[in-house]
Amino acid sequence: MRNRILYLVLFSFLSSAICYCQSGYEKLSDNDKTFLDTLQYKTFLYFINEVNPENGLVKDRSTKTSPASTAAVGFAIPIWAIGAEHKWISKEKAAELTIALLRFLNNSKQSADALATGYKGLYYHFLDMKTGERYWNCELSTIDTGLLIAGIRFAAQYYDGKNSTETEIRKLADEISYRVNWGFTKIPDTTKTNPGAISMSWDPKEGLGESGWVGYNEALIMYIVAAGSGFSGAEKGYSQWLKTYELDEPYKNLKHIIFPPLFGHQYSHMFVDFKGIYDGYNKKAGFDYFENSRRATYTQYEYFKKNPNKWEGYDSLCWGLTACDGPGYKYNSDGRVFYDYAARGTSGEKHTDFDDGTIAPTAAAGSIVFTPEIVIPALKNIYEKYGKNGLWGEYGFRDAFNPTIKWYDSDYLAIDEGPIAIMIENYKNGFVWQYCMKDKIIKKGLKELGFIKR
Repeated sequence: MRNRILYLVLFSFLSSAICYCQSGYEKLSDNDKTFLDTLQYKTFLYFINEVNPENGLVKDRSTKTSPASTAAVGFAIPIWAIGAEHKWISKEKAAELTIALLRFLNNSKQSADALATGYKGLYYHFLDMKTGERYWNCELSTIDTGLLIAGIRFAAQYYDGKNSTETEIRKLADEISYRVNWGFTKIPDTTKTNPGAISMSWDPKEGLGESGWVGYNEALIMYIVAAGSGFSGAEKGYSQWLKTYELDEPYKNLKHIIFPPLFGHQYSHMFVDFKGIYDGYNKKAGFDYFENSRRATYTQYEYFKKNPNKWEGYDSLCWGLTACDGPGYKYNSDGRVFYDYAARGTSGEKHTDFDDGTIAPTAAAGSIVFTPEIVIPALKNIYEKYGKNGLWGEYGFRDAFNPTIKWYDSDYLAIDEGPIAIMIENYKNGFVWQYCMKDKIIKKGLKELGFIKR
């Protein structure tokens, strides 16, 4: 009997390992592996060098005066662990940064005060790197809180040791996760637009924002962690989310739920492996969210090959639109406008936003789990063709570049760096997925929202 139990445990473990080792990474050339390893390592360095070790807060961007970004901190938690797995830092160092962050979050001021760190268990979008106080009079951000909690749920599973640090990490992870009052964020049922949906924001003066998180975009993970941690209105809120989906087929065989910037197809997938699980909408559409992201990525690939606006550099080896920095309006010339930071994206010609010739390497890199066959050649080409001109630096790819006007960004953005490091690791071995998919909050959230296997 004992041998049978051991066999079943071993079989279960091996089955899980096999499931996550079929990405194709092992079949890559040594040159491709070295390139991805280098890109991942340099990207990882951002989250080690641009952190306040006293409180675990991570800069929003690589400038001296940058505040922290709450979402960036959520990304940092698994990235520190990735560093430990690769021996870039010790696991003790990763745990040290994580416990410093969780202690800060747990003890930080939660009140309606305009300079608090958060309210009702939620956190402001930007925080002062030293004090952790609200920065720039920004909004209390539901999506940033959701992404933060997703990172915390990873920590609750990864740090499973019996030592005092890892035990405290698990304890604080639960306290912080269950403290969030998602019901406070619900748009009232009497509101005409999106009643029951989670509001995008709250402000100490203006109160709850009337704009709700409705699909499809990066907030899928937010609904999952909310549903899994006690949001009693999750089912109704999610029904509002699903009602506004737009399904289109911009190119042959690429029908998908439309959201032009690629980050909306990547952020939730950094934590949740959606392969083979379906909600009510998926079941009717006939494909899961992983396949949706694959098709969205290929749609951008096809758009760049067509290059309807005739931007320089656009082709099958140089593509990727997402939210990123841009050259700005000072480059306005020949009747063409160049934007600053904007949510650039395309879901085909009739679903294109802010396409001004600006390409973000994270757009392709964040989709490596979906389409490695087109992502890896593109990233290598971008590095070889544009890296030496200023695109490549201490943290790998800088945020964005525009070949048409020979513009290269000087900054790195944490929320664009994060998907690079995490998605490369998920492509290699499903590392972040393996821990998040066994988390009690994420598992319950998926169940509450009606996800089933097919």
